[in-house]
Amino acid sequence: MTRLSIPGLDDPVDAHLTGIDLINQPLFNKGTAFTEAERDAFRLHGLLPPHVGTLEEQVTRRLTALRGLATDFERYAFLRDLQDLNETLFYALVVHNIEELLPLVYTPTVGEGCQRFSEIWRKPRGLFLSYPNRHRIRKILEDSRYDRVRVIVFSDGERILGLGDQGAGGMGIPIGKLSLYTACAGIHPVETLPILLDVGTDNEERLVNPLYIGWRHNRVRGAEYDAFIEEVVSAIAERWPDVLLQWEDFAGSNAERLLERYRDRLCTFNDDIQGTAAVAAGTLLAAINVTGVPLTEQRVALLGAGSAGCGIASLLLKAMIDAGSSEAEARRRFFAVDKFGLLVEGMTGITAAQQRFLQKRDAVAAWKLQKPDEITLLDVMTNARPTVLIGVSGQAGAFTEDIIRSMARHIDRPVIFPLSNPTSRCEATPAQLMTWTEGRALIGTGSPFSPVTLQGRTVPIDQTNNSYIFPGVGLGVLVSGAKRVNDAAFMAAAKALAALSPTVKDKDGRLLPPVTELRRVSIAVATAVARGAARDGLAPAYDEDTLAERIRARVWDPRYHPYGLAPQRNT
Repeated sequence: MTRLSIPGLDDPVDAHLTGIDLINQPLFNKGTAFTEAERDAFRLHGLLPPHVGTLEEQVTRRLTALRGLATDFERYAFLRDLQDLNETLFYALVVHNIEELLPLVYTPTVGEGCQRFSEIWRKPRGLFLSYPNRHRIRKILEDSRYDRVRVIVFSDGERILGLGDQGAGGMGIPIGKLSLYTACAGIHPVETLPILLDVGTDNEERLVNPLYIGWRHNRVRGAEYDAFIEEVVSAIAERWPDVLLQWEDFAGSNAERLLERYRDRLCTFNDDIQGTAAVAAGTLLAAINVTGVPLTEQRVALLGAGSAGCGIASLLLKAMIDAGSSEAEARRRFFAVDKFGLLVEGMTGITAAQQRFLQKRDAVAAWKLQKPDEITLLDVMTNARPTVLIGVSGQAGAFTEDIIRSMARHIDRPVIFPLSNPTSRCEATPAQLMTWTEGRALIGTGSPFSPVTLQGRTVPIDQTNNSYIFPGVGLGVLVSGAKRVNDAAFMAAAKALAALSPTVKDKDGRLLPPVTELRRVSIAVATAVARGAARDGLAPAYDEDTLAERIRARVWDPRYHPYGLAPQRNT
């Protein structure tokens, strides 16, 4: 039997495949683009129509079909099917149409994709590690098809975007994130593995749905949950000692403590905490080019003081200190608001992450308040006069007209980032923010929005999306061989992103590069992360030319290669 080989990795991917078995393998399938010689060699005649096409023709055909569908969810399902049919075609379609397809592959459409994941599940992709199979974890992971895995994204599905517990449907998040690792940073798809940790769900709608594909059980919690996580992480570390493990959409009660538990045991990070922080910090640094207000003089109001909010605050705090502030002075410039109002000293239920961002009682004693027993976000606007407002609350409409107008009365160019996903959870729409600030706001959103036209001026809206950060971080880790991902990596990523902002040269420019340049952004972020890892002693140091060449060699381009017939190897 012939043996085919795919280039693109140091150790080529190859397999014994012919006929329908070859066509059914998404990593190897070319569809109508198999050449006559390949059809001869791999017994494909008759299985394919006689026309020999090109990848470009296939992209055009799929794009036409995609645009003909009625809803974004249908388009999402179409793309998921295409990925499971022909990965090269899927990535060629996404890479060359990234602005149009990013909202379909990931936010906001992936939210509905997770909610309805059981409806469209057809073919296995990634691994479902369920609690009843906890004694089989190592056996599941040992399959040779996973030998080349270098990047894993996993989730337990408990806090999917702003939509809450989706159980096994949360698999849509690891699949989507890893699609962006490949589309934005060129990580070869064979090196990626999405994992869903199925520990049950407390979503009653899922549990009673006869189509639900997950384990029909309430969520495992407490010691049993921690033991399961330990079993999975230990098995992953043993199977792939050099893997990059990304935590995604874990509930706030688990996200930070699990990151702290494992961050020194393997190369790992939490994108909700650290990636979100980096993209917010990078976008704020870009906004400073416009406002002229130094970072050390910014006053930051934060709605949502969970793991993501505290992650943003922590990175901005470090950036302020690096810029010359004392820690005490920098901490006074943060106003973190959660469901009980502004966080102040003496409140109960304060987490370790929130502790650094408590306002002192005497600092707010003279404030004029709407209610005597609660300091609201509107009170913060009136009394603290913040220059920056960031929302990670998951509360649609939380940035009310009164709040925004109060902010705009005191600040010439208010910086406002409603970052909650999906679109239905956004704290305010860009059109509202532009109207309430008379067009003066500098806006970054978590989900994509159309440009806003106000007073004859059309303003594009920057999507402050983690896709600007995590693919480049992953590429930088793989290229450098870093053994750990430290907080400095995300500061380096934020600064690399800010350096590419059009506002560096044009104060009227966009805050962020267009998403069509995500590969360029990822390479810049990867370079900064690799240099930082070497500087911190976490990876070997490479000279500039060598590092650039290592990155070029790592970036996979989705195109068809002629299949060589490799000789049989003794195994």
